[in-house]
Amino acid sequence: MVQVRALHPTNRDGSVNIDAWIARMQQRVPLTAPAVLKEACEWALELERAAIAAENIWADGASSYLTGLEMAEILAELKLDQDSLVAAVVYRAVRERKTDLAEVERRFGATVAGLVDGVQRMAAISVSQNPGKTIAFCAQTQVENLRKMLVTMVDDVRVALIKLAERTCAIRAVKDAPEEKRYRVAREVFDIYAPLAHRLGIGHIKWELEDLSFRYLEPTQYKQIAKLLDERRLDRQEYIDDVMNQLRQELEETGIHAEISGRAKHIYSIWRKMHRKGIDFSQVYDVRAVRVLVPQVRDCYTALGIVHGLWRHIPNEFDDYIANPKENGYRSLHTAVVGPSGKVLEVQIRTLAMHEEAELGVCAHWRYKGTDASSHSSNAYEDKIAWLRQVLEWHEEMGDIGGLADQLRVDFEPDRIYLFTPDGHVLDVPKGATPLDFAYRIHTEIGHSCRGAKVNGRIVPLNYILQTGEQVEIITGKHSSPSRDWLNANLGYVNTSRARAKVQHWFKQQAREQNVQAGKLMLDRELTRLALNGADYAHLIDKLGIRSQEDLFAAVGSGDVRLMHVVNVAQQLVEPDSHSEQLELIPRRATKPARRGDVFIQGVGNLLTQLAGCCQPVPGDPIIGYITLGRGVTVHRADCATAMQLQDRDSDRLIEVSWGGEPIQTYPVEIFIKAYDRSGLLRDVSQMLANDKINVLEVSTRTNKDDNYAAMLLTVEVPNINMLGRLLARINQLPNVIEARRNRKEASA
Repeated sequence: MVQVRALHPTNRDGSVNIDAWIARMQQRVPLTAPAVLKEACEWALELERAAIAAENIWADGASSYLTGLEMAEILAELKLDQDSLVAAVVYRAVRERKTDLAEVERRFGATVAGLVDGVQRMAAISVSQNPGKTIAFCAQTQVENLRKMLVTMVDDVRVALIKLAERTCAIRAVKDAPEEKRYRVAREVFDIYAPLAHRLGIGHIKWELEDLSFRYLEPTQYKQIAKLLDERRLDRQEYIDDVMNQLRQELEETGIHAEISGRAKHIYSIWRKMHRKGIDFSQVYDVRAVRVLVPQVRDCYTALGIVHGLWRHIPNEFDDYIANPKENGYRSLHTAVVGPSGKVLEVQIRTLAMHEEAELGVCAHWRYKGTDASSHSSNAYEDKIAWLRQVLEWHEEMGDIGGLADQLRVDFEPDRIYLFTPDGHVLDVPKGATPLDFAYRIHTEIGHSCRGAKVNGRIVPLNYILQTGEQVEIITGKHSSPSRDWLNANLGYVNTSRARAKVQHWFKQQAREQNVQAGKLMLDRELTRLALNGADYAHLIDKLGIRSQEDLFAAVGSGDVRLMHVVNVAQQLVEPDSHSEQLELIPRRATKPARRGDVFIQGVGNLLTQLAGCCQPVPGDPIIGYITLGRGVTVHRADCATAMQLQDRDSDRLIEVSWGGEPIQTYPVEIFIKAYDRSGLLRDVSQMLANDKINVLEVSTRTNKDDNYAAMLLTVEVPNINMLGRLLARINQLPNVIEARRNRKEASA
């Protein structure tokens, strides 16, 4: 039987009393369906018992089931919703591979599964991708990069809160763990998760994480301060009781009904103040501290006047965080006075609402999510989690010296992604970056010599689009150099200006003759591929403002002039009647999705459409089309009873349709493909076109058995010549393809 944490209600046999536990949870947060939470608990326990039977438990014997309950209790204190609690209960079971996300979604829905998945993705921050190595947290730039990466991985504030709860349980649990593990967990919590709790404004979790981390990172200093606090605890408590009684009496005489309590001073906060100010323990003013909670803001300033009337105020030790809130939204009045017996006393004064915000942060506003956006409460909620929603910026306060904050501003760039190097360091690159962009981000020479890449241990093409949290390893060659294909935007090898500039610079340093030859080859090949080889070079260089053909080839070869820019100008010369960047029309009308009012329906060509009156589908509903006799296509909801009857009766007249936005004008164009014949060739071409959402109008294939060549002629719809160029470039990269080009007349092999 799993040992039960003392805080959980138990049955006679020592197991957790789930019904009593859920009843206690309902006192903290409203549960929409307690039975669902109970099901999650029972399932997590069942998975735990199965794992124990299979001897598949943590090495330290910890219980994923009890950890889940403890996480849920922390989240209940933060007033989170039921989905968050369910996700917390089952998270460790998924993390330890006792079950999977698909099963979580089947049992509890997509929202819970999404939360669990989000917390799992954040686990990349906790461990290095290399076994036996940990992330180097020491360098401040690395810590900041990790924090930024954490933010970009969070799409829902609840994910961050569940992860905070999980890390809180983790650092509570390492008390008896080996020293190396205690230090590793404490370092991570101190550098990443305590600041995250601070940014979210969750005061009580921040303090706990900081104190426990400090205990394992600096055990000697922690014990010294703890001993000093303990030695004077009784005297200090008697002193605080006398102060509270005196202050309560004065406030009541003024007509203010206040809640007054002694405020515990946290060990890490004391050490930080001593360390930064160079003072000893006896000079820390707020070891003796009182907190005053009042109903209204005006009562805060009245109470402040009473405090300053009772005891002498210490100069430069007053902060008005109500008029000037901290960056994380914290509001309160802080003052230090010389109290009874000449002892220094800190007093904090705030309203009950401010106190709830200080303790719960964004969670204090959770209940307002989904309410009228014009309300003050809803705006406050949106303001507090704006940094999690990829808005302007976020700040962090590092320290609180005598009420004066040393602020470190960190800009969060929502258009960047964060990646691991093999040794666990984090680098940021723009969204859409490829392994080549990453290689040049590391070092210019690594980019120049790059010949391959691995992402999470798997070899990927150099035009693979990287995602936040991935580990990237660059494979280099001793005598390798950049390829001119890297400058072809259609191939997508380099997508950042930094990398492109470095590739261009490399080619500029090569011999002009090489650039001329390479540029001529590139331009001739692309113009032939797009059936624009009728372009007059004399007119072309005049249009481009370049002095000679040789200069044009050299500019293309070195990357000074983009290949597609030259192609677009060439198209205007060859096809003067076509619009810029558009294709010459073949005698065929461009296909548009059908329209009814502002509703567009894709998949019906130019057929007349009408929305069925029986089910009246609206955009967003799953729909299906039925070809009528003489009245075009009738669009039904997929679950419409009439549509289901038609499926049984006339299934051959049902067609797939979907809602579409405003149609983009497209133009039919013929593509000729020549390749060495192999099985799956047509499938690979079709899959590429489908991935790019390219509509295929006609396909014909012919195979020459004598020389094993296959010829394909496809008519596809594309919006402009740039898309055609990208499409042909990608087809050319398929295995066995000899050439892919635009066709103006009947193609032959």
